[in-house]
Amino acid sequence: MRFAKLITTAFLVLATWVAAGPAMAAPRCVNTGDFNQWLAQFKKEALTKGISQQTLAAASPDMYFEESVIKRDSGQGVFQLTFLQFSNRLLGGKRIPNGMAKIQEHRALFNRIEKAYGVPGEVITAVWGLESDYGALFGKFKILPALTTLAYDCRRGDKFREELLDALKIIQRGDKTVDQMTGNWAGEFGGMQFTPSNYIKYGVDFDGDGHRDLVNSIPDTLASAANYLHAIGWRRGEPWLQEVKVPEQMPWQEADLDTQHPRSQWIAWGVRAAHGALPNDKMPASLILPMGRKGPAFLAYQNFHVFTDWNSSLVYATTVAYFATRLGGAPPVDEAGAKDIKPITTEQMMELQRQLQKRGFDVGEIDGRLGAGTRKAVRTMQVKLGLPADSWPTVELIARLEGEKNPVAVAPLAKQTEPDAQPDAKPAPRPVAAPPAPAAPEAPPRPAPTRAAVEPPPAAAPPAAAARKITVRVWTVQGCLTLRMSPEKAREYRRC
Repeated sequence: MRFAKLITTAFLVLATWVAAGPAMAAPRCVNTGDFNQWLAQFKKEALTKGISQQTLAAASPDMYFEESVIKRDSGQGVFQLTFLQFSNRLLGGKRIPNGMAKIQEHRALFNRIEKAYGVPGEVITAVWGLESDYGALFGKFKILPALTTLAYDCRRGDKFREELLDALKIIQRGDKTVDQMTGNWAGEFGGMQFTPSNYIKYGVDFDGDGHRDLVNSIPDTLASAANYLHAIGWRRGEPWLQEVKVPEQMPWQEADLDTQHPRSQWIAWGVRAAHGALPNDKMPASLILPMGRKGPAFLAYQNFHVFTDWNSSLVYATTVAYFATRLGGAPPVDEAGAKDIKPITTEQMMELQRQLQKRGFDVGEIDGRLGAGTRKAVRTMQVKLGLPADSWPTVELIARLEGEKNPVAVAPLAKQTEPDAQPDAKPAPRPVAAPPAPAAPEAPPRPAPTRAAVEPPPAAAPPAAAARKITVRVWTVQGCLTLRMSPEKAREYRRC
């Protein structure tokens, strides 16, 4: 399992083809501190947090810096693939029939798990299949060197520091020995690729042998995944993803994971089920277009957010959710409309991100990846330029941005402008973590998400005289961007 907010995933089943296409490494911070001094300080901290001298002595030979981990962390290019490229590679071959066979093989176990946690077997199996190929690929990286390296590294050191402490706790309480701590390069291990912290929080003993074994015990592995999914918001008996058909024209800016409308509103806008029926009711859903308005389209329900919390990459979350629908009997996705879609290159994506950054959008690193921040910024600029606002970057959009004379910021980096909600829009609840329990109560509703900007700020009224003309200055200081409108200084935005 991946850090939903911390790391772009590179899970084990991709290992054979990650290097298939070149990817430009994103700019990253540089480690300047002395590793040995850092490690000595970390061990002192570990002692104050209950890690024994005996545990540290056993773990110390494996607590070293591993340069290959940094290289892998900096060069994860698999999520630059489109949804169809990504899903077709992952779900091809025998993965779907093998998943169906696993569901039948463990039918009684899945029934017990669903009764306890409310998560159906096809959802658990889809995650199991993508994370470890149903337990066939656990990974061969030593976890302690990987976590030690990432905890020292400047990029996400504080987060991985806690993971390293939890890995030592797992060793100290006897769940695993140092030699048994092997898995993914990012420190995840077992059939569901749990991080050490989530192993401790959500691991359950479902086979009743007195131990939580997420490597060798299938009952413990599957039930622990269900326990985690329930804890982050899974709703018993509700759908998660449904393929739909979209019309030629509709308010495309409404197609966003953070915007929900009743199914009746989507029907009113011309959205139809790709297979079966789309009930004309008030169930809230988001329309997601992972490849723009010409590619596959889905209605994503409340439970879909659980997949994005498991892994924040939209292409991964959509793939695993789609995989679960296929295991439940849904037909393959319609690819007919996507044959003419030409994704932009990594270099073009980086140029697009630079152009968006000039206009005040927070797109994160200039890394050539279509993340959530870039998608939201693309949509806002599509609205401003009169293009279909489907959040899909195109060569035309890049050309329009490059051709603008004297572009000015249209959105502050601190926060993009929030448009008024549609009258019939329903809020999308967010997950609330719950402690693990053998028989889990229903998950609490999610709080409302923030809605991305779909329109630029309104233009200022023409000045009465040249002396009243508003000027805009944008500059950066130590990563801060300040936008002032003078002489009135009507607005001021600052992000530090």
